Amino acid sequence: MNFNKHPGGLLLAAAASLAATCAGAQAPSVPKTVRLIVAYPAGGVSDVVARALGDRLAVQMGTTVIVENRAGASGAIGMDAVAKAAPDGATLGFSAISPLVLSPHLGKLPFDPLKDVAPVASVMYSPVLLIATPASKAKDFRALIADAKTQPGAVRWATSGPASLGHIVLEQVKAATGVDITHVPYKGGGQQLNDALGGQFEILSTNASPTLTSHIQSGKLRPLAVGAPARLESLPQVPTLGELGYNAANINSVFGVFAPAAMPPALIAKYNAEIDKALASPELRAKLTATGNVPTGGTPAAFAKEIAVEFESNARIVKAANIKAD
Repeated sequence: MNFNKHPGGLLLAAAASLAATCAGAQAPSVPKTVRLIVAYPAGGVSDVVARALGDRLAVQMGTTVIVENRAGASGAIGMDAVAKAAPDGATLGFSAISPLVLSPHLGKLPFDPLKDVAPVASVMYSPVLLIATPASKAKDFRALIADAKTQPGAVRWATSGPASLGHIVLEQVKAATGVDITHVPYKGGGQQLNDALGGQFEILSTNASPTLTSHIQSGKLRPLAVGAPARLESLPQVPTLGELGYNAANINSVFGVFAPAAMPPALIAKYNAEIDKALASPELRAKLTATGNVPTGGTPAAFAKEIAVEFESNARIVKAANIKAD
C-alpha cells in the first residue's frame, strides 16, 4: 500500500459525500445493540471515557452499547477489528488517531488507515504534560533547556516508548533547540511514573491522568509545559509549548469514534449528531475533564481533515528524526 500518495483524500471525499447524501434525508435508525471497540486495555483513561460515552449514547438512542476492549499494537489491533467489521452500524471504534496517522509510517498495518476506516466524530484531546521530577531543579521549561545546553546528554527525558507521542514531542524540541537530551523509553506508564517519583530522570512527557494530577497537586511532580491548543483549566499557570515558541512540539493525543469505511453516510451522520449531543451534556463533560481530557466534537469532515493533516506532519517528523518502532 502506498500511504504517501494523496493521504487523507479518500477520507475527505467520503466526508463530502456524506454531507451531500444526508442533506434533507431522514435520519436512519441505529441497531438495537451496538458494539463499541476500545483500542486500549480496560481500566485506562480511554476506557473510562469510552464507557461513559457508551452509557450516554445508550440513553440517547434507546440502544444497548457493549464496550469491547481490543488492546495491542498501539491501537492498531482494535482499529483493524473496526475496519473489518460489517458496515451495518452495529460496530464502532474508540481510539486515538495515532493508529491512522503515526503507525503507518512505522511499519505495515493489517488494514489501510486511509481507506478502511471512516472518521465519525472527534471526542476529546488528551494533553501531553511535560513534568519535572525531583531530579530536576529547573523552575520552568526554559531553565530545563538551558540545563541541557550547558550539560549535553545530562538531561534524561522519559517517554512511554519509541515512536510514542511523548517521543515525538521530544524529537521536535531537540530539532528546535539543537540540544542533546537523552531519551529514556519505557514500555507502559506504571513503571515510568514510579521512576519519575523516585527521580530516575529529569523530565517525563506523558498524557494527563487522574493519578498524575494527584501527584502534581501534592507537589511531588512539577508541570513545566503542556502540549495543547490552549492552557488547561486545571493548570492555568502552565504554558503551552506553543506559547514557549515550540509550535511543532505543541501536540496532543486526539481521540474519536470510527466506523467501517463502507458504513452508509446517513448512519455516520446520525452517530455524529448523537456523539455531539452527548459531548454537550454536563455529565459527560465532567467525566472527561475529571480525567484531564478536553471535549471536542465537530463534523466528520472536520475530523477527517485533522487526520489528514496529522498524517502528513507525522510522515515528516518520523523521517527527519529517523524514528523507529520498538
